[in-house]
Amino acid sequence: MTPRIGRGAISAGPRRGVLGAGPGRGVLGAGPGRGVLGAGPGRGVLGFVGVVGFLAAAEVAGRAGLIPDYLPYVSHVLATAATLPLDAQFRTDVLATLGPCLLGLAIAIAVAVPAGLLFGTVPFMERSARPLVEFLRPIPSVALIPLAVFLFPEGHDAKTALVVYTCSWPLLINTMYGLSDVDPLAKETLRSFGFGPLAVALRVSLPSAAPFIATGVRIAVAVTLIVAVSVELLAPGGGGIGAFQSLAGSANRLDRVLAATVWAGVLGLAANLLFTAGERRLFRWHHARTGEGT
Repeated sequence: MTPRIGRGAISAGPRRGVLGAGPGRGVLGAGPGRGVLGAGPGRGVLGFVGVVGFLAAAEVAGRAGLIPDYLPYVSHVLATAATLPLDAQFRTDVLATLGPCLLGLAIAIAVAVPAGLLFGTVPFMERSARPLVEFLRPIPSVALIPLAVFLFPEGHDAKTALVVYTCSWPLLINTMYGLSDVDPLAKETLRSFGFGPLAVALRVSLPSAAPFIATGVRIAVAVTLIVAVSVELLAPGGGGIGAFQSLAGSANRLDRVLAATVWAGVLGLAANLLFTAGERRLFRWHHARTGEGT
């Protein structure tokens, strides 16, 4: 069921989502609380079968000569991936990637959620910030890597800065969208009892927008690894999974490059599933109201 939408926080007309997302559409996702490729144990089993089938087909294609010889077999890549956790250097690089990801995500939440609350409740601030948001939001974070490395010579700082930049947009937009979904009657009720704008925002608007903010966090988590590994590939001085891949590639160890890629995907999937499970548990009331199943 699509959330009820009034006037978007940054929109050009009625019945549009935030930043003109279109009539009746959610922001940056199919709705709060939806998991990876849908929900439910049945789809999880089908997803697992699909992955196994894809890997088996790739293995057969490799052994049949349909894949270039310089690429290792899937079985070889998986075997190498199974041994990487025993490599102390790889464990250090994983921590070097996850640290800036978590720090950048925390900073983005601390900055973007209050900013979204301000823009979503004060029309003047929203109109003033709209041109800047519309200008900065489409800029790819990868295009800012040279600037980030120049401003922050330390690799960890550059990764953290770009993670903050990238994660801020889904958090900001989803917060504003959630505020547009708040029941106006609830706000008017508190105002009639003498509560000021700040109290109304903290007691009604922010709790009502919390499921949408959680969705923004889940979307942000999905892109943190992408940004961090991209920085590490282009500026490997700070270590990390991308630096590990660069070193393995220079040694012509494509099996280790691909094995590290597998682990990056596993980490991203695990983080997404963890946040999805927490989101569903915390906002069960919201899923019951919108009719979303678990």
